Amino acid sequence: MSVPDTRQAAPGTPDWAARAGHAARSVTRHFGHRLLFLPGTHLAASVRPSGGLPFRPWNYWWQAHYVDCLVDAGLRELAPGSRFDGGDRPGAGRLASRLVTTIGLRNGLRYVNNYYDDMAWLALAVLRLDALAGRARTPGRRRNAFLQRTLSPQFESASTADLGGGTFWSTKRDFKNTPATAPVALYFARTGKRERAQGLLDWLDTTLFDPALGLYLDGAWLKEGKLVLAQEIYTYNQGPVLGALLELGGDANLARAAAVVGSVAEHLTVPGPDGPRRLVLRGEGTGDRGLFTGILVRYLALAAGDVRLPAPARATATQLVLDTAGALWAGRTTRAGGANSRKHDDGWLVFSTEPQRPASDTYPDGTAVELSTQLQAWMALEAAARIRASVAG
Repeated sequence: MSVPDTRQAAPGTPDWAARAGHAARSVTRHFGHRLLFLPGTHLAASVRPSGGLPFRPWNYWWQAHYVDCLVDAGLRELAPGSRFDGGDRPGAGRLASRLVTTIGLRNGLRYVNNYYDDMAWLALAVLRLDALAGRARTPGRRRNAFLQRTLSPQFESASTADLGGGTFWSTKRDFKNTPATAPVALYFARTGKRERAQGLLDWLDTTLFDPALGLYLDGAWLKEGKLVLAQEIYTYNQGPVLGALLELGGDANLARAAAVVGSVAEHLTVPGPDGPRRLVLRGEGTGDRGLFTGILVRYLALAAGDVRLPAPARATATQLVLDTAGALWAGRTTRAGGANSRKHDDGWLVFSTEPQRPASDTYPDGTAVELSTQLQAWMALEAAARIRASVAG
């Protein structure tokens, strides 16, 4: 039986911690499984139900964000009596540690892969897991240090002077983009390589920042000796840039961070279910895109709590997080059973791929549900819970 979070929300205030806990249980119970039935392993299926697929798809970076979500739940577990899945099942931190080990096993006994952004997301998640382990006084940091030593040289080698700077997206080394450069910059900033991190941000500002929109483009190719920009504007690209700007600080970076928050609210929102006054971030779809909005929400929560930013920017970031999380929660549906259903289960929550649409539209009964979209909602609810906890504290 699940143990509820003992911290109570004020009357009339949504209990975001309870909502985040419900999402955490839903994902871990209904997507989580052992790797090849090996004890002590944990991984998330990419889709449920799997339809009897003999070979499950492997989405390395989805698993990295799963680690991040488990760290979020683990931070909530630091409060007395707030184990996210009850006392008879592993805590979130231990589950995250198993997951990191299993990612290496599933990835061919190594953490290196062909995409630098994938590796950066895992490295960032493990940094947070290390910090959680330190606070909770739990083991596992030695193995995580090995992962960091393995991945750090990858980021150094991918961040070159080609195209004027930035970080390559893949080992093909033909495309530099925001999805790789921004999380690598954030990783450098969080591991003491601040000058290297600032250089990557400077390249993003010079090469991929669109001054008309106040947002960052996707990337840049070198074709026939000319720089060719990928003009797409994605929600998630703005998130790790925002995180790196806040991590490095300084007047220029903080001013840009505040401006990015305003541009996100102006250009990347849609009318919410309660009308146009709500700042609900747009959804980007399924597959990899099913994570995009959740990633942005994660970093908007950092902006919401950063007292160095002007109060209007913090208020906007707060509304973006709470309205988006609220729309996802309002549009949820519940399915009976599930992959790991059990007695006293509190239901398999299914969240929509798009915050502005109900899950009954995007995931009708009987259709398969993708992990990415459920992690996205979980991220948003955890972000809302962090904001609520900071206000209460």
